Amino acid sequence: MNEVNIKMTKSIPNMFTLGNLFLGMIGIILATEGRTSMAAIMIIIAMLLDGLDGRVARALNAQSEFGKELDSLSDVISFGVAPALIMYTVAFTDINTALAWTVTAIFPMCGALRLARFNVRPGIPGYFIGLPIPAAGGVLATLALFHEEITAPYMIFAVLLLSYLMVSSVKYPNFKKIGIPKTAIKFTPLVIIGAVMVAVFFPEQTSMLIFVPLVLYAGYGLKQNFRRLNRKNRRKKDDRNSDEAYQSSDR
Repeated sequence: MNEVNIKMTKSIPNMFTLGNLFLGMIGIILATEGRTSMAAIMIIIAMLLDGLDGRVARALNAQSEFGKELDSLSDVISFGVAPALIMYTVAFTDINTALAWTVTAIFPMCGALRLARFNVRPGIPGYFIGLPIPAAGGVLATLALFHEEITAPYMIFAVLLLSYLMVSSVKYPNFKKIGIPKTAIKFTPLVIIGAVMVAVFFPEQTSMLIFVPLVLYAGYGLKQNFRRLNRKNRRKKDDRNSDEAYQSSDR
């Protein structure tokens, strides 16, 4: 009986991960039916489940390589394929087909590369290397809701920029390490149900509200990238000036 309880405990985080995958698939179906707002909501709720699975696993001491791989496979669907398809259905159907297909495919491809790198390379404590795919997918899914205000060229630029940030070496703060007490795990279903009810009743408002912090998070990395490039250029300039000064004194 004790062994059964242990197996059930270890399977709880995987149920959150499978819920993430399920919502990603529902998001894809809703996108193909033209229900963009609800499709974006599915991605947002999937982000909530993705944020909980690791915390629950740590709280229950149920981390495993199986769970890690399942999480990555689910993320490719929920935060790679689904957001890209949402964007395609609302913004790219009227542009050049080859361009639309290419840009749409690049996003989940970069997401897959980002996840593969995360799984095989040791990270920096407290940071992610590259924009995490849930954040990138969340930005893309909620950005699609502004398709009437933002034209296709800007949407294409946004897709390519998010794709680049995922495979970049920019450091992003890692909030996943913030755990939850074991005693609080029993309340997570209530949190999820409450979030789902709010999201379903107020899909447009919820999506646009989530959009702002996600963009700020993605923009943080962009700012860090520019700062790093400026430092690199400044060092090169200082080195060049030092060489010129040395050569002048040598004469």
